[in-house]
Amino acid sequence: MIRIMIADDHAIVREGLKRIIEEDTQLALVAEAANGHEALRLAREAQPQVILLDISMPERSGLDALADIRKACPGAKVLILSMHPEEQYAIRCLKQGADGYMTKESAPELLLGAIRRLHSGGKYVSPSLAEKLAASLSNPDDQRPCHESLSERELQVLTMIGQGQTVGEIANHLCVSVKTVSTYRTRLLEKMDMDNNSQLMRYAIEYGLA
Repeated sequence: MIRIMIADDHAIVREGLKRIIEEDTQLALVAEAANGHEALRLAREAQPQVILLDISMPERSGLDALADIRKACPGAKVLILSMHPEEQYAIRCLKQGADGYMTKESAPELLLGAIRRLHSGGKYVSPSLAEKLAASLSNPDDQRPCHESLSERELQVLTMIGQGQTVGEIANHLCVSVKTVSTYRTRLLEKMDMDNNSQLMRYAIEYGLA
């Protein structure tokens, strides 16, 4: 049996994943978490073999908690499940220690195949992501889009600004203060050499981040 943990803040997503897992007699669900802090605690307690980890969770995001989860459960393989397109986060997730990346739009059979691949010691990437990874190895850093140098939280804020969300809405979603979001916005403008939200929005839309 492959021991699985689900970490996602949406109950309906967790329920869908549970049904997929329960239909496979070789898989066993041992824990489910609704935020990053809970994911870390349950990973330490349940010691799953494969963790299905969402990126965008409240209190502490999945990507932010990834390193600590790996320390708490060193034998686990981590498959990032996200609503964000691969071009936004996939390479970043793999570089930070994830074993695979899959969008939530993927078919159930692909998810089951990815779980088995990770459990057997492999990595999971889609064919299109494999091409992007190959290209990134030969592409000098100074030719890469500037958003690839942002921190995970800065990229989150840029994405939400690109979606037209206000500072207050972003703060509420990330469970941080308005002042903290304003600080991230200031960093974004400095790092990306921009002057206002309109420029950030145009950039996010141009690179498919919004």
